[in-house]
Amino acid sequence: MTFCWTDPSLPVGCVVVASRVRQEFNSTMMFRVLLEYDPQAGRWSAVFPDLPGCASAGDTEEEAVANAKEALALWFDSAA
Repeated sequence: MTFCWTDPSLPVGCVVVASRVRQEFNSTMMFRVLLEYDPQAGRWSAVFPDLPGCASAGDTEEEAVANAKEALALWFDSAA
């Protein structure tokens, strides 16, 4: 599975997940990720609202994004 996070043609907050289905066919899916800073906890959350249970967090926005990528990969691994 290939992840493409920074595509300037995508709306802000969207992630493209491209997975090879067959040798001659590629499927592309786009998911929205919500990033939110919680000042009380001092942490960032990253939630994929369309994927039940797929969420992560981090101390910085960059860490939350990196953790969200890993959560997305694990979500698809466990769904397979």
